[in-house]
Amino acid sequence: MSEAVIVVNAGSSSVKFSVFLAGEGGALDLAARGLAEGIGTKPKFTAKDPGGGVLAEKDLGDAAATGHKEVFEFLGDWLQNEFLGDNSLLAVGHRVVHGGAKYNSAVRVDDDVFRDLEALVSLAPLHQPHNLTPIRSIAETMPDIPQVACFDTAFHRHHRPEVDTFAIPKRMTEDGVQRYGFHGLSYEYIAHTMREVAPDLALGCVVVCHLGSGASMCGIKDGVSVDSTMGFTALDGLPMGTRCGSIDPGVLLHMMRAYGMDADAIERCLYHECGLKGVSGISNDMRDLETSDDPNAARAIDVFVYAIAKQIGALSAAMEGIDGLVFTAGIGEKSPSVREQVCRRAAWLGIDLDRDANERSAAVISTPDSRVRVMVIPTDEEKMIAMHTVRVLAGADQGLKQAS
Repeated sequence: MSEAVIVVNAGSSSVKFSVFLAGEGGALDLAARGLAEGIGTKPKFTAKDPGGGVLAEKDLGDAAATGHKEVFEFLGDWLQNEFLGDNSLLAVGHRVVHGGAKYNSAVRVDDDVFRDLEALVSLAPLHQPHNLTPIRSIAETMPDIPQVACFDTAFHRHHRPEVDTFAIPKRMTEDGVQRYGFHGLSYEYIAHTMREVAPDLALGCVVVCHLGSGASMCGIKDGVSVDSTMGFTALDGLPMGTRCGSIDPGVLLHMMRAYGMDADAIERCLYHECGLKGVSGISNDMRDLETSDDPNAARAIDVFVYAIAKQIGALSAAMEGIDGLVFTAGIGEKSPSVREQVCRRAAWLGIDLDRDANERSAAVISTPDSRVRVMVIPTDEEKMIAMHTVRVLAGADQGLKQAS
């Protein structure tokens, strides 16, 4: 008999979940992954085993009557009655985008914590409400099950003050307008994995490129985040699938004056109409762009690659050196072409790419003579959340940092 940890990553119309079973010696083994999608339209539930085999598949009925609460009622019933068997449910861990200035690691959710997280909705309006919905739903449907919030911002909460401070009036900074950084669960998992697969490099200066539909980069020195490309919101830094990345604030003023756009219209544009999709006019999917003959597709890739190469230099400066470069997430793990173009632009740092290893997406894709080791490491944010959840329940994660 084992104890199970459920990991939840909730969006506006879908809920991703994973089930991990606690094994001997603290090991966490993936038992299932699943998705409830089409919430509010055509809700459907699918669960698969680690090999991709279908464990369960079900239409969840009338869309009008099936919201997040009903989805979690179904999930709880499926887990208890059809999947877990003799295994018991230990806890539920949640991905929560924003922990603000207060939380520097995962924390068990109680009423006070939930109120704190609700107060941060204005800092992440497109993510935070959806992250909190399942916490509320599970508290209502399974009130005795412990819940743990794991934050995308927490890994970056140890930055030096000058890293996260905007040059704006002090009163705004005191109101929480500062750089936070995101994708922290992914970066933490990479830092954790490097201690196992490249312990010498883990002690050095490493730039990690989390390149997916959402994309960012982080400079990690001795396992600790020094700086990252995302700032106050997940819009900042690299151009992404549909997000703009860094942009002159004057462009926003121009949008208001020249195009008559209000805050909502600008928000829709910056989050959903920019990035690879906006530049190419074709798609936000790198796979589509890489197979397209349209010169605008090539231009979008060039813009993306240039921004990555530029930030490698910036993050190396922030760390005062670079020993390693790591690619992770969908594009980072699966696009040899993007990796090659980035490494070519960053060759001045001493990067020497092994093209054959890169084409095979090997773990190490630099040559033995390369001054900077280049690696491809798959990320696993869900596993990181499960690890945090177990640690919090064991009292190993403190979870709280007083605002400075």
